Amino acid sequence: MKIFDPDGPLMSALNTLADLVFCNILFCLFSLPLITSGAALCALYDCVFSILDQREESFIALQFWKAFRRNLKPGVILYLIILIFILILWAYAQAVNTLSGDLKNIYQVTFLILLFLFLSGAQYIFPLQARNSRKNLDLNLKNKNTGDILYILKNAWILSAVALPQTLCCLVIDILAVYISFFMNPAGPRI
Repeated sequence: MKIFDPDGPLMSALNTLADLVFCNILFCLFSLPLITSGAALCALYDCVFSILDQREESFIALQFWKAFRRNLKPGVILYLIILIFILILWAYAQAVNTLSGDLKNIYQVTFLILLFLFLSGAQYIFPLQARNSRKNLDLNLKNKNTGDILYILKNAWILSAVALPQTLCCLVIDILAVYISFFMNPAGPRI
């Protein structure tokens, strides 16, 4: 068996890696207008699900485009809902910062609980939307956006509770990524 056989495991792994990199580049390009970030994220998850199921099309960009168009309206709506929740949490945090003493400590704890609940469910919203749109496509169903959006939101938080260990692992990874990206000084401590 040759190592560089076109049908071999090495080339298959490299093709999968190239598809993933290309999907991430497409996600960055389609997220440039920030309002379409939700649809681009749904399309990225859709392509990743196709790669994992080994059902991807020969040209991954075409598949990304089809998934983006299919998820545009629900993805934008879900993205706006998340932005509204973020604004509410930000306003709550600002109100808590104006308090003092024990009352501030109590409300800081409630803020952290609300933030944990929000982040737990929010990480499942776009993968669920991508999976739901694929299921509707496979069954040749028309998308009922309002019902599907409520279904997605409800099931995202149910899934976060049911899969609590995985949710906690994902949250730790996300928090570490944000900490490393924004709060660690790559140049090291300055003397």
